[in-house]
Parts: sequence; C-alpha cells; structure tokens
Amino acid sequence: MKWTKFRLRTTTQAEDIVVCALADAGVEGAQIEDNVPLSEQDLQQMFVDIPLTSGPDDGTAYITFYLDEEEDADAVLRKVEDELEALRQFSEIGPCTIERSETEDKDWINNWKQYFHQFTVDDFLIIPSWEKVRPEDEGKRILHIDPGTAFGTGMHETTQLCIRQLKKYVTDGCEVLDVGTGSGILGIVSVMLGAGHVFGTDLDPCALDAVRENLEANGIAPERMNAVIGNLIDDASVQELAGYGKYDIVTANILAPVLVELTPRIVRHLKPGGIYITSGILDVKEKDVTDACEKARLTVVEVTRQGEWVSVTARL
Repeated sequence: MKWTKFRLRTTTQAEDIVVCALADAGVEGAQIEDNVPLSEQDLQQMFVDIPLTSGPDDGTAYITFYLDEEEDADAVLRKVEDELEALRQFSEIGPCTIERSETEDKDWINNWKQYFHQFTVDDFLIIPSWEKVRPEDEGKRILHIDPGTAFGTGMHETTQLCIRQLKKYVTDGCEVLDVGTGSGILGIVSVMLGAGHVFGTDLDPCALDAVRENLEANGIAPERMNAVIGNLIDDASVQELAGYGKYDIVTANILAPVLVELTPRIVRHLKPGGIYITSGILDVKEKDVTDACEKARLTVVEVTRQGEWVSVTARL
C-alpha cells in the first residue's frame, strides 16, 4: 500500500498541542521527533537503552503523520491547516511548515516497538510482551500491554493521571464505564484494582481486538470487560448498550473539546454519587472542562496535574 507522508515543523514547547490539533483535524496518530533529553526519572521509568538525541536541543520539533491511499489527503491537509491557524491565534507554535512525500508500506509500522520499554506508574509495572519482568519488580502489579500502532501505551501523562485517580476511587465489585477505551489499559487497571465489570466504548474498530488481546495477556476473563464500537455522545444504540444510572465510575481520557460534549450526557450513565474521571486536558483547557462539569450538575472534587496535562475528577 502507498502512503502519503507529512512532516510538520514546530517547536518543542508546542508539540503536544499541535498533536492535539492534528487529532481534531482527523489525524489518528503522529510521531514526534525532537532533541529534548529525558529526565533522570524518565530514564528510570522507561529503562531506555537507545540513543536519546541526535544533537543539542534547539527548540525544534518535527511531527510526522501518514495517510493511506484511500484517504483524501488534500481534504485532511486543509483541515490540519485550519486547526493550526486557529491554534496560532493564542499560542506560539512555530512555522508549522509541512513537507509532503510518498512512501511504501514497510517496517516503519512496527518500528515504534524499539521505543516502548517497561515503566512504572506508582506500584504498577507496565510491560510489553517482548520484555521480561526483572526480579526486583516481581512485587509490583504487573500490567501486560501491547498497544499496537493504533493506541497509546500508558506512558503518556494523561493515562498516568487516570491510573492514579482509579487507584483512589475503584472499590471491590464496582461498575466502570471507560469511554475511548483504546488498548483497554484503564479498564484493565480497574479490574486489577477490584472492579466487578468494565464496559468500554471506542470509535476505532481496532479497539475490540486490542482489548481482547490485552485481557488475555493479563489472564483476565473476557466477561470482566467488554467493548463496543460507537460514539457514546450521539449513538443511541451505544447508550442503550452501556445502560443508564449504573456506573460507579466513568473514565474518559480523550480531549477537552470532546469532554465538553460528552460530560452532559455522562450523567445519565452514572449512579448517584458516581465518580467521573477525565483527562487528555491541556492546562489551558482546564476551565472548559470544569465549567462543563458544573453545568452538568457535577461537583468537581479534585484537579490533578502532570506537566502541562490536567485530570478533572467530579462527583454526581
């Protein structure tokens, strides 16, 4: 298969918000290249044994994304340019020049594996299938995740924020709804913490296989978590399948604009007193989400932060 490759030049400070803008334009995945050295904590968590930089950090970052031959590359590029222009109104994002080229399907689709190493989130050790648990980590909660190319690994700050909130609020036997489940990592963490059942939703059909495979990798019975494809915001059939007024916890690690739309609908699925854990929120968008919670008559009980990312937890 032939692919159209786009390489966008931005700044290291803006790389996360530019990736969010690409997502808003319909780009499902992107690769970031920069020369920012990892911190000592990053090195300890990731167990990196690859070259980390190719030169001094000059503040430049490159973001690469691919579109297959069945997608309308010109239409997607126009959406990307519109999103970047809107972003430029309130943030310095650098030149954002975009180079375009053609490429053949090849091993790059699996090359990301060399960058995903086991790491910890508090007492959880998150590890891919191609690595072994070290003796010193055998006392940790072991979470086996192979995300594939479609979903995240749990390394991102937003997922880690959600994991830490789940540790605070999951109780034995509770019901959890995971919106945008992806690889199923938050649902699997919930089950490992004692949740009775998890219902996941996602827009990407790849999520079904990812959830099934990761449940199996962690020795979790398939009936403990099931997932469906569809949009909980406006798909009545998905809403019916999820069920109303039955969840002790809802997790949604998405993006702030989607959370604003999702929040008023989530209250119908929560039990009275139920907990709503959100993330995927850039700090500049925090108020948008807290306002959406308050308008939906949810009480914000906690806001936690990691880097420039925010998690908002609210109660019905």
